[in-house]
Amino acid sequence: MRGYLPAAPSQVNRTTVLCLFLLFCLLVSAAPHASGAAPTVNKTFVYYIYWTGIRAGQAVLNYESTPEGIAIRTHATSADWLSLFYKVDDRAESILYPDGYPRKFSLHVRQGRHKREKVTYFERNTEGPQKITYHNILDDERLEYLFDTPAYDPLSAFYEMTRWDLREGRSFYINIFDTKKLWNTEVRVLGRETIRVDAGEFNTIVVKPILKSEGIFPKTGDITIWATDDDRKLPVLVKSKATIGYFKAVLVEGDL
Repeated sequence: MRGYLPAAPSQVNRTTVLCLFLLFCLLVSAAPHASGAAPTVNKTFVYYIYWTGIRAGQAVLNYESTPEGIAIRTHATSADWLSLFYKVDDRAESILYPDGYPRKFSLHVRQGRHKREKVTYFERNTEGPQKITYHNILDDERLEYLFDTPAYDPLSAFYEMTRWDLREGRSFYINIFDTKKLWNTEVRVLGRETIRVDAGEFNTIVVKPILKSEGIFPKTGDITIWATDDDRKLPVLVKSKATIGYFKAVLVEGDL
């Protein structure tokens, strides 16, 4: 199946929002900028996930150099008490071309009885349409798309944001391919703030993705991200309202 599609309105699937933004903590922006002579890297960061003040799990980021390019990996797990009722064991990986564009994105989701296994392949084309191949492993579904603009997976999109000049009071847009659609997503820069978390005190820039669509977590609230106000833009705190209570992801430790 092939399609030639324009970008959809400014929204992104809510499933990705909470499973990747909160459980994976938008960790990808900790990775160094890719280049033809990029140094060998291997770093890890740990975040705790809280639901209404109660620790509900943790997310671990690892990124390292591989023969294919920089690999960004996240692993989110629920706390022991929550696993008795609703076990979460989610893994995601984005492998980048040398220029930072995504090469391959894989997602393995285990949330209670819900499972997802999918891989998305991106072909880099500087002179024509961008080809994306989507493979739903569990359903053995394979689809091909052609887009007239570059598109990113949910992890590499926020790696790409580290290259932006995030000016206070402005909005920026990026195309994210997720759930067989292309979403043109707005990111608002709210301001700057100094905050303290478990990993220390940081000067941060505060950003808010504008997310309007719904997925498996309907009627959830806004997400706000506090990222280091430097070239890394490493998220140190993520907050979001939920149908009941709120979520918070806090940087605990890592190779700072």
